[in-house]
Amino acid sequence: MTALYRFEDGLYHPGSLTAGPWSPDAQHGGPVAALLAGAAEEATELQVVRLTVELVRPVPLSPLSLRADLVRPGRNVQLVEATLLSGDTEVARARGLAIRRQTMDVPVDRSGPPAPPPGDGDVGPVRKVDRTAFAEAVDICFVKGSWDDTGPVTMWTRLLVAVVEGRPASPLQRTAAAADFGNGVSRVLPFETHTFINPDLTVALARVPEGDWILFDVVSRLSGEGFGQAESQIFDSYGPIGRSVQSLIVNERQP
Repeated sequence: MTALYRFEDGLYHPGSLTAGPWSPDAQHGGPVAALLAGAAEEATELQVVRLTVELVRPVPLSPLSLRADLVRPGRNVQLVEATLLSGDTEVARARGLAIRRQTMDVPVDRSGPPAPPPGDGDVGPVRKVDRTAFAEAVDICFVKGSWDDTGPVTMWTRLLVAVVEGRPASPLQRTAAAADFGNGVSRVLPFETHTFINPDLTVALARVPEGDWILFDVVSRLSGEGFGQAESQIFDSYGPIGRSVQSLIVNERQP
C-alpha cells in the first residue's frame, strides 16, 4: 500500500492503512486530518498555519467526498473550510487559517530538538504500534516513554506513504497525520479499562517543518469530569515548529 486514499470517480477511497483503534469500522483520525489538511491547502494560495479538525462522527471505511471553500478572502489572511462526507452525511470538517508568505530577515528558532532524529544518534528502535493499522503507515521512534507505558512521551515520526495516491504529502499533512497519535501514546489510563477519544485536533505552526522526521513531545491531562486534553510541542530536526492540541472524551469501558 503506497497511499492512505485512492481518488477515483470523484471519491476518496480509504485503504486498509486508514483503520483506527476505537472501532473496526472507523478510520483513524490521522488520515482524516491529513486529507482535510490537503484540501484546505488547495483552497488557498497562502500558507495554512493553523488547522482545526472536528471529527463530527466516526469516519467509515467507505468512499468519501470532499469539498473545500475559501470563506474569507484577503491579501494577508484567509480562512478556508473543508468538509468530508459519507454520502450526504458530514463526518468531519476542518477550518484553516492561512497567512501570506514573505521572505524576511528575522530571528528563527533553530535551537534544535530535544533529541536528534533517527540516523543522527541513538534514540532507540523504530516501533510499530499494533493497536491500529494506521501505525503501519508511520515510523515511530520513542525518545522518552513508550507505547507500552502510560505517561508523557517524546517520539520521532515519519509518514511512509502518500496521503492521496499520486500526490506527495505536504509538510502540514505529515504533521497533522502524526499529531493524532498524541492521545494514544501519552495516555494516563489503560486501553483495557477506558477510552479517551479525541473529537478534534488543532495543529498550529510557527514555521513549516523541514525534512521527513517530525518530533512530538506529548502529555495528556484529565479533569476527573469525563474530559481532558492531549498537548504536543512539535519539532523538526532544526528546532521547535509549533504545537498541537486534542480534546478528549473519557469513558469507562463496559464489561
